[in-house]
Amino acid sequence: MGLTSTGTASVLAIDAGNSKTDVAVVDTAGRVLATARGGGFRPPAVGVTAAFDALAEPVRRVLAEAGLARVTHVSACLANADLPVEEEQLATALAERGWGGSVEVRNDTFAILRAGVAEPLGVAVVCGAGINCVGMRPDGRTARFPAIGRISGDWGGGWGLAEEALWHAARAADGRGEATALARTLPAHFGLSSMYALIEALHLEHIAHERRGELAPVLFATAAGGDPVAGALVDRLAEEVTVMATVALTRLDLLDEDAPVLLGGSVLTAGHPRLDDGVRARLAARAPKARVRVVGARPVLGAALLGLDRLAAGPEALARARAHWEVSGKDR
Repeated sequence: MGLTSTGTASVLAIDAGNSKTDVAVVDTAGRVLATARGGGFRPPAVGVTAAFDALAEPVRRVLAEAGLARVTHVSACLANADLPVEEEQLATALAERGWGGSVEVRNDTFAILRAGVAEPLGVAVVCGAGINCVGMRPDGRTARFPAIGRISGDWGGGWGLAEEALWHAARAADGRGEATALARTLPAHFGLSSMYALIEALHLEHIAHERRGELAPVLFATAAGGDPVAGALVDRLAEEVTVMATVALTRLDLLDEDAPVLLGGSVLTAGHPRLDDGVRARLAARAPKARVRVVGARPVLGAALLGLDRLAAGPEALARARAHWEVSGKDR
């Protein structure tokens, strides 16, 4: 039944991102019984079975530490669960593992949203490697976007910013575009002297494809140095974050309510002043009652709280679970 030694029901909370996975077992009294970390969860790259095989190792560790063979409920917030049909497919595959009596799978953006609010109400915009936005109300209503790239209308994210910076820098270097310091700062990051050298190194994979993501921080640094092209890209991201949040608030009838707008992901939590100020100024104009806040808590907290919501845990239990991560700042 997934009951602990004290007779309380239990939740297996999973926050699985592209680069790392956090798992925890929490009981309905809010006690965190075990935590563990694993590698990334990437079904599109390795297949669903292999992705869950990799997840099995940290799950085995937390169940053993908690003294449980299985839990009452599995609350999994997973990267690459971008569409409801993908959530259903992943939930079916997860249920087959037999780790819990019931299973719920959500996109990992929901974990950041739930981690940042006292009740499941508000909107979260996440900008890490990609960009996404979700919103929810306590009655179960949600707002979301497909968030699978340009074919679903997306712009931004660290990877997208790096690609945009390269495009502008290449055109500046060969005379097709406006002059920008990016033509110097991007190749310099890799110890190269020119955009031509960088283009060649990327094309011939002398620089690994995944290292392009390193260029997003270079873009922000170049913008902070006063470069107008880099600054315009930062401003465009602030606009995109604002648009996503405003649309989600509107869909949930929260535009005129005192609702939180939470910002998460490596780009939005890095403390870039121009981006932060741009988002806040734009939201103040379009959603003046929105309360903008950066979420610093680990998203696995959100997965745990969503699971405790499902099991109707009381407010004291929710507060106890939150305190584990917010007070310690790390897994204990």
